[in-house]
Amino acid sequence: MHFAMKRAAAISAKSPSKSETSAAVNLLDLGPDPRTETLRVLQALLVQRFGRIERAAAEWRRPEWVLVQGVIGARTKSEVSNAATDRLLKRYGSFEAVAEAPLEELQAELATQTYLNVAAERLKASLSALVERRGTVDLSHLVKMDTLSAMQWLEQLPGIGRKIAAGVMNASTLDRRAIVLDSHHTRILQRMGLVPPKANTDKAFSAIMPAMPEEWSGADFDEHHLLMKKLGQTWCRPAAPQCAACPAESFCKTGMARAE
Repeated sequence: MHFAMKRAAAISAKSPSKSETSAAVNLLDLGPDPRTETLRVLQALLVQRFGRIERAAAEWRRPEWVLVQGVIGARTKSEVSNAATDRLLKRYGSFEAVAEAPLEELQAELATQTYLNVAAERLKASLSALVERRGTVDLSHLVKMDTLSAMQWLEQLPGIGRKIAAGVMNASTLDRRAIVLDSHHTRILQRMGLVPPKANTDKAFSAIMPAMPEEWSGADFDEHHLLMKKLGQTWCRPAAPQCAACPAESFCKTGMARAE
C-alpha cells in the first residue's frame, strides 16, 4: 500500500472518540486569561487617578437617544454632541420628524459637530432606515434579543458601526455587557498589548470581550470605557504619549519598552 494511503488509514483507525476529544480539550485549558486581571488592576488605578464616573442622566440613556448621539458624534466632544442631540429634539419634537427634515436644515442644526455634513447625512439615512424597518424610531425590540444579535441588527442601519452599536447596547437603559471602543480606548489596548497592534474596532472588540472580567456589570463596562477615554485624552495621546506619568505604565507593553 502506498505510504500516504497507509497513513490515512492509520489516522482514520485512530480517530478519537467524543470523550477523548473532550479530555484533550480539557488538557489544553490554559487557565484564566491573564488580560482579565490586568483589566481589573487597571480599572482600580484609573478610579484612583480620575475618581468614579457616574452614568448619564435618564433622558440621555434612551436607546434611540444614544443612537442619534453616536451617529452625529464622530471626533466631537461628548458634551457638544449631547447638546446637539437635545437641540434636535427640541426643534423637531421627535426623531421621526428629524428623519423627515431637509438635509440642509440638519446641517445647520449640526454646525457644532466636527464633521457636520457627514453627521447630517448619516443621521438622516439611519433614522429613515429605522422608520422604514420599524415604522417609527423605536428600538424596544432589542430588549428581547441577545447582545451580539442586537448589535448586528443595528449595524445593518446606514452609518452604524461596532462602536455605535455597542454604545446603544451598553450606555443606554439596555445596560448590556458590550464594551464601547473609541479611538482612545482602542489605541490604549493596542499599546498595552491587549489586542493586536493593527486591530480595527471590530477586531479589537472581538479580541478584548473574552478577557473582560465576568463580574463586571453593564455599568462597570460603561465606566471602564469612560475612564479609558480619559486616559487616552490625558496621557496616552496619539502623538508623544506621556508614559512616565501614566498609571498603566508598569504593565503596558509600550510603556515598559519606552522606559528601557
